[in-house]
Amino acid sequence: MTMTISVKSMRNKAALLCAGFLAPLYLQAQTAATSQAGTMPLTNLSAFKNPSKTWQIAGDVSADLGKDNNLSTAKGTGVLVNLPDKKNHGEDLYTTAEHGDAELELDYMMAKGSNSGIYLQGRYELQLLDSWNVKNPKAGDNGGIYERWDESKPEGQKGYGGLAPRQNASRAPGLWQHLKVSFQAPKFDGSGKKIQNARMVRVELNGVTIHENVELLGPTRGAMSNDEKATGPLRIQGDHGAVAFRNISITSPVAAPPQQATTRNNNNPVDPILVEAPVNTMLRSFMDLPGQPRIRVVHAISVGSPEKVHYTYDLDKGTMIQVWRGNFLDATPMWHSRGDGSSRPAGAVQRFGTPMFALAKLASPQAPWVADSAGTSYRPKGYTLDENDQPTFQYRMYGATVSDAIRAIDNGQGFHRELTVQNPAGGELYARLAEGATIEEKSNGMYLVDGKSYYLRLDDAKGTKPVVREANGRKELIAPVRGKLGYSILF
Repeated sequence: MTMTISVKSMRNKAALLCAGFLAPLYLQAQTAATSQAGTMPLTNLSAFKNPSKTWQIAGDVSADLGKDNNLSTAKGTGVLVNLPDKKNHGEDLYTTAEHGDAELELDYMMAKGSNSGIYLQGRYELQLLDSWNVKNPKAGDNGGIYERWDESKPEGQKGYGGLAPRQNASRAPGLWQHLKVSFQAPKFDGSGKKIQNARMVRVELNGVTIHENVELLGPTRGAMSNDEKATGPLRIQGDHGAVAFRNISITSPVAAPPQQATTRNNNNPVDPILVEAPVNTMLRSFMDLPGQPRIRVVHAISVGSPEKVHYTYDLDKGTMIQVWRGNFLDATPMWHSRGDGSSRPAGAVQRFGTPMFALAKLASPQAPWVADSAGTSYRPKGYTLDENDQPTFQYRMYGATVSDAIRAIDNGQGFHRELTVQNPAGGELYARLAEGATIEEKSNGMYLVDGKSYYLRLDDAKGTKPVVREANGRKELIAPVRGKLGYSILF
């Protein structure tokens, strides 16, 4: 097993934001007031100029992982959807309001194989694309700053100046993704001469910084105009593929975004210490999970893969507590200065709530889940490595021997997990597969979990039937374990 550690200089630069000169945008006189300053209510399309027939307002939307360019809608409001087809190719959507310096935040969902984009001021595009399977993203992938274009250059050189995201932080088609942008508009003197270029001060995709302090030397390809102005509309590309949006908020900035300090005891930025996973890689550390109070997993093992999907396992509970896509680990809190023993994911994370035992002996499918080890005889037994240095965790529980094998799916779409239980001492053992605010069964054995945060696919349940149940105001998906249970997490 090989572990590669690289120290990368990623000092944050001070953001250069001018004071906001616009009041919060999208306070339309002709529409209902926004629910909060700068947030579009999306009860109708009145915030947009002449929307084409492919744009509509819906109450919900979902994708089909087996169909290209396909989104299904449900009646209601709050979601902006574009559904182009062969007859109606779709058109770009422009807001009636214009913005200068702006803080943009929104959720979006891509259909399988779909393509769209967000143009700040109608001129500077951030690409939106189904880049689920991409290991090394380019400027044309999800979150990339799209290339510029010069028709006078030779073939093969016309496109230039695009910038790939630092890493692929994308989620699967049909899952909500979160985009957050701090944008600085170009500046002009009294005569109209440009004196400062536009800038992407900071772009975050699914909680990961993918661009920082990027100067935009001019409009990107496909801009509404190649001139530059102090203000312009927000523009959404609508002629390429099915896409949906919600929670769109655009406001004038009030302060520079905070710097990413990685030291424990002060706000001074340091060069982060990053652990990479060019091969299957493991690192033991403390792992802190968000919450009040903070949850510290003290016997955590993080497992990285060259597919660029990774997970953390809690040896005290025999369970997977989080998965993520992108870079492996930031070990700065553990190894910088005196350190505190913890590391943290360096990519886009999907957490699974408060760590709980993966298995429990229940008198019925509605019985409360086991909160501690009393009566379980739980004993961790470490792990074994296969020929590819991938661990299978082992423990004893209720007198049974349990093997827990978690493997990255070859195309990097997620993980397959196989629980094997031998010689249980009577009673029905259940596995807790998922928990969240919502759990929807989309098809036989396929579930959408926690407001379309990730998919769970039941691969091998030995003929048993999973149960979705209420638990402390949340939903849980549990299933009986008859010797072996296999399922996949797709995210």
